[in-house]
Amino acid sequence: MIDAFVNYLRNERNYSEKTICYYESSNRELSEFIRFTDAALTLKDADKDIIRNWIEYCMEKGDAANTVNKKLCAVRAFFRYLLRKKIITSNPTATIKGPKKEKPLPMFVRENEINRLIDREAEYNRSYRDILARTLIIILYETGMRRSEIAGLRDRDIDFTLHQLKVTGKRDKQRLIPFGEELEETIKDYMAARDSKHPSHPDSFLINERGKALSYAAIGLIVKEQLSLVTTIRRKSPHVLRHSFATAMLNNGASLENVQKLLGHQSVETTQVYTHTTFEQLRREYEKAHPRE
Repeated sequence: MIDAFVNYLRNERNYSEKTICYYESSNRELSEFIRFTDAALTLKDADKDIIRNWIEYCMEKGDAANTVNKKLCAVRAFFRYLLRKKIITSNPTATIKGPKKEKPLPMFVRENEINRLIDREAEYNRSYRDILARTLIIILYETGMRRSEIAGLRDRDIDFTLHQLKVTGKRDKQRLIPFGEELEETIKDYMAARDSKHPSHPDSFLINERGKALSYAAIGLIVKEQLSLVTTIRRKSPHVLRHSFATAMLNNGASLENVQKLLGHQSVETTQVYTHTTFEQLRREYEKAHPRE
């Protein structure tokens, strides 16, 4: 049956040899699994339970969810072929759902790396660009704001009396983010430098060296430049600082619900990915430090 299916893919469907090989190997793997389960059974005897058991077997032997889903796609095509040829009367894969694809854990910068970057103040030459860059890094890390949110921040959104920022997020939803004395000092220092260099500037908190509102792209470039000084992670974007903020908050005892509110997530499920990040960090530290590892 598999040989006939391969010929069908090659001669009637004109599939590439690479795809044909993958479809063949996936179905032969299933065939071997069925034979191992019960020597009296063949592929045409497969039912939903057998297919589900095979998927579970693939996952247990270490196949990634994406790999299992690709194999399942090949098996589905094979059983559709058998159904078309009237070799079987029903398709056992018709209602089978593959495993959920794994979402990559968000990248984040470690607290000691961020601290090293922020504490480099003595190395800055106090140029306006340096003050702007340091302010940008500290605000993103200490508030978890999105790039679009900090790009849209205005002076009037900063309340020094109540120590809070009014942030406009996705779908124009507003939220309040508290800030501490260090950030207050950083913001005031930056605003003094900004207003001295550009007494008349647009109604925007972040102003570039030419006196215009700092663009979305420029924010990304400054963050990438700054993070490159302390970390080798592949992505060095403003969103990485948002991830770093959430991870640091959870690592230091903040509740998931409070981090959700600070980030402006509509659902706490979106925020839960950071619990996986913190656990992964804990696991690595355990393996590095435990004497038996």
